[in-house]
Amino acid sequence: MQGLNLDGRRVLLTQAEDFMGPVLADVFREMGAEVIADTGSIADPEYPARMVAQVGQVDVLLANLGIPAPTTAAHEASDDEWRHAFAHMVDPLPRLARALLPQMIARGSGKLIVIGSASALRGIRRASTYSAARGAQLAYVQSVGVEMAGKGIQVNAIAQNFVDNPTYFPAEVQANPVFQDRLRREVPLGRLVSAREDAMFAAYLASTHADCFVGQVFPVCGGWVGR
Repeated sequence: MQGLNLDGRRVLLTQAEDFMGPVLADVFREMGAEVIADTGSIADPEYPARMVAQVGQVDVLLANLGIPAPTTAAHEASDDEWRHAFAHMVDPLPRLARALLPQMIARGSGKLIVIGSASALRGIRRASTYSAARGAQLAYVQSVGVEMAGKGIQVNAIAQNFVDNPTYFPAEVQANPVFQDRLRREVPLGRLVSAREDAMFAAYLASTHADCFVGQVFPVCGGWVGR
């Protein structure tokens, strides 16, 4: 993207080996950022504070948090399934915020970008637990985003679906004719958003070009939400 660079920015990426992690790391490094690609157990309540203490200054947090989506019927979803989804995708957010926001407030600058899901924006059958956790992520972003806006910190989220990634759309799924038919019927774009397209948008949000966005949720889903 012409004119976009992240030279000198220290970027902390969670769950760096999964979901959108690898492509985010590649794109942000191409843009000149120093990427700390963390692969620790983000669901451990004590881990975010320890990690940030070791890392030091962080200019941008990429909260890349994902689990394989359960497909349990709502009346059969267990407490364990619910707790697992929230423990991995929601509970880490306030812990990361407590660890990172004080230093960002002191500097008067910082970015928190949550890589979320559009499943929170449109109903999906047999996804009640997953969608609830993803919805909690987005509600948290909206609230913290407006709270931090006056302190020079931008908190936003990408709500994605039908984006090429190995967690939700592995090669065997993409090759399935049933999935290809669904893609043509449900997604106006008619194809998956590429992983790089999604990561480039995240890089834009991390740049000074996007300092005007606070508490925003941006669907990246090939038009699926608008249908």
